[in-house]
Amino acid sequence: MTPFSDLHEVERRYEELAYRTSTPDAAANPDDYARMMRDYKELTPLIEEYRRYTALQREEQEAKTMLAQETDPAFTAMVQQELCEIARNLTQSEENLRLLLVPRDANDQKNVILEIRAGAGGEEAALFAHSLWRMYTMYAAKQGWNCETISANETELGGVKEIVFSVDGLDVYSRLKFESGVHRVQRVPETETQGRIHTSTVTVAVMPEAEEVELELDMKDLRIDTFRSSGAGGQHINKTSSAIRVTHLPTGTVVECQDQRSQRENKERALTVLRSRLLQQKQAAYDEAYNAQRQSQVGSGDRSEKIRTYNFPQDRVTDHRIGLTLRNLQSVLDGDLDRVVEPLILADREEKLKQQNEE
Repeated sequence: MTPFSDLHEVERRYEELAYRTSTPDAAANPDDYARMMRDYKELTPLIEEYRRYTALQREEQEAKTMLAQETDPAFTAMVQQELCEIARNLTQSEENLRLLLVPRDANDQKNVILEIRAGAGGEEAALFAHSLWRMYTMYAAKQGWNCETISANETELGGVKEIVFSVDGLDVYSRLKFESGVHRVQRVPETETQGRIHTSTVTVAVMPEAEEVELELDMKDLRIDTFRSSGAGGQHINKTSSAIRVTHLPTGTVVECQDQRSQRENKERALTVLRSRLLQQKQAAYDEAYNAQRQSQVGSGDRSEKIRTYNFPQDRVTDHRIGLTLRNLQSVLDGDLDRVVEPLILADREEKLKQQNEE
């Protein structure tokens, strides 16, 4: 049996999905259609690489057959050189396939609740928190995702002390999960008269959106309060007590939501955020109990607990977890986040593959 021969059956499944999603009545059941399209998209990188791998195998076999029949020294040397190139490509393709076969995180396809909070640095931290919120919303737009603000605590100078929002779309968590942690910014604030560089921090938490079946809330454990919304929003916000504050009594977790149009919508949104926070706490406790690596830990917001640094004077972004440094800082802040996300995904797959091989 040749390496990856089992992928032939996966390829048949992929071709079946391609056929079923292209039939006239494919969208008759929207849920089934969405599931098939999700599976098809998830399998596409694997099958494309598998087809490249099998094509290289055929090329190798043809070259070997040609080499066995050829007597001309010059032509033989050329074929041998071609075989060396094919062998290098096959080795790389095998590595790509192994990485693509690493099991995905169970939450990768989920939507997320994203929380951004200003840490050390006062107003400068709040201003950068707003910059990160802008970065994530611009990245979401590039990905075709939808963002919806749940709550925001804005400052007079245009920053945010805290903002909570949802991001809905295809494979959102898989691409945003590495954003959790402390983000450090180094720049000269506009209010700095002597040109000194200030260092501030912002904490980011990315939580997969929990479904009701994953974490059932006992209403007896909840205290739900209503209050008048604050901030921008016109007369509707000022005249109605539509904002909702939900307190989970056993843990003391508090969630507020005031950006929806009605009390009912705010309550539903707040309960969704609460479930996600409680599920994250439950997962974190499980991880800690088994001494797992917790890439999702946010930390206290101290300047030393950083996953990434945005250095304006040097026009660079550095992700400290994988030693990645990129220039053109502004393009990242304008939503070109794949420059950071893709290397993080690759590093994570390589680490998981390494762990698989050690087991």
